[in-house]
Amino acid sequence: MRRAGVLLLTVVVTAGTTVALAGIDSARLVRAGGDWTRFGYDAARSSSGPAKTGITAANLRGLKLQRVRLDGTVDASPIYERAVPAGGKRRDVFVVTTTYGKTEAIDASTGRVVWRFTPPGYSSWTGSAQITNATPILSTDRRYVFAASPNGKLFKLRLATGRNVGGRWPVAITRDATHEKLGPPLNLSRGLLLMATGGYIGDAPPYQGHVVAIDANSGRLVHVWNSLCSDRHALIQPSSCPESDSAIWARAGVVVEPGNGNLLVATGNGPWDGKTDWGDSVLELSPDAGKLLQNWTPTDESSLNSGDVDLGSTAPALLGNGLAVQSGKDGKMRLLDLAKLNGKGGAGPIKSGELQTVPTPGGGGLFSAPAVWRHNGRTWLFVADFGATAGYVLEGRKLTQAWHASAAGTSPVVAGGLLYVYDPGGSLDVYAPTTGKRIASLDAGSGHWNSPIVTDGRIALPIGNANDHRTSGVLDIWRIPS
Repeated sequence: MRRAGVLLLTVVVTAGTTVALAGIDSARLVRAGGDWTRFGYDAARSSSGPAKTGITAANLRGLKLQRVRLDGTVDASPIYERAVPAGGKRRDVFVVTTTYGKTEAIDASTGRVVWRFTPPGYSSWTGSAQITNATPILSTDRRYVFAASPNGKLFKLRLATGRNVGGRWPVAITRDATHEKLGPPLNLSRGLLLMATGGYIGDAPPYQGHVVAIDANSGRLVHVWNSLCSDRHALIQPSSCPESDSAIWARAGVVVEPGNGNLLVATGNGPWDGKTDWGDSVLELSPDAGKLLQNWTPTDESSLNSGDVDLGSTAPALLGNGLAVQSGKDGKMRLLDLAKLNGKGGAGPIKSGELQTVPTPGGGGLFSAPAVWRHNGRTWLFVADFGATAGYVLEGRKLTQAWHASAAGTSPVVAGGLLYVYDPGGSLDVYAPTTGKRIASLDAGSGHWNSPIVTDGRIALPIGNANDHRTSGVLDIWRIPS
């Protein structure tokens, strides 16, 4: 753990404690920001949160830190709901899903666990490499939480109690959960729950990346789109497809384009023929995941595949004005035209078509989700990798680097006019977005893919690494003191 910044108070709470905590219940109640319902804040995964959060450059260093012990590692991000019925009273809650599929609601004011859901069969995969990194999502009516489990199923939990609703729920979205991983975060658009699948660490076949669209009300499986054997439009037994891999595993998962509702995903290593196999490509699907509309595939797709250099280690970031940026393990960021992804439009055996290529901040692979922020008429892109963090400005149809910081990071978020970047080496760094000046560095534990959310006078950041296969973890919560 790295010491940095100044904290007034640190309190450690064991999950489920019922003892009142001095200095925590008396923290100032702030109503600035509201719900943070999903990874990336919105369906487009902009990671640009509320304009006001109650936390400013002036009060950052005076925040109180509470370290809440959980029943598992959360190698993802939390979500937040303001003033909802949960555990018998109306309260603000954070909700997280652990790597082995426990979903927990935590009182945002006290750090006490309000309820905990354990998926059936939990003990059969606990301690193994069969995990999930999926962030849960709040239903549009604020009554339910959708959550993923390593058994390949999606649950619909009552926010008030943490109980699964039954009926068609849980919904199985793979026929082989031991090979197909539910890794990316859940998304919601046009009444459809959206999820994608990949493979586990080590890329052990057989598996295929696929996107599923589920009626969020009934649990009916509406469409499945397979990135390998894409002429088959249903859940397939992975061993029945002659090709394997092409995982959809990026931190942002399924990205929804504003306006038309089309879906964007990026695939990892796998075969590509521009017909039924779509490895190492950016793919645009119809809003219900029923049809492939466009593809962008790099000219060196074959060498990426053979060298284990996944394009899909990150997902498209939407910049507006019909543009997106896509990176990958190769350390390149490509600016893409959404009207004609491959330069010609449509889906087929066409490669290239990017508008611009620039290096990632640290020159290495990108495993995080960039953040996009619109401020004073300008569009900013914030990117963090294992070596550095940088801010870019979109000028017409070109990205220009505005600043660079030699500090690693996971997926950045912008909230309340500040840029938050978790360095998994042990700190939460806070920057001025337009200059890159580091305003504060808050002490945190080490981690992996974890990322924060910031709203209503609180910062919440899970810490820990899924690959340690632990059944305990920590949620750090910083608050404005009274």
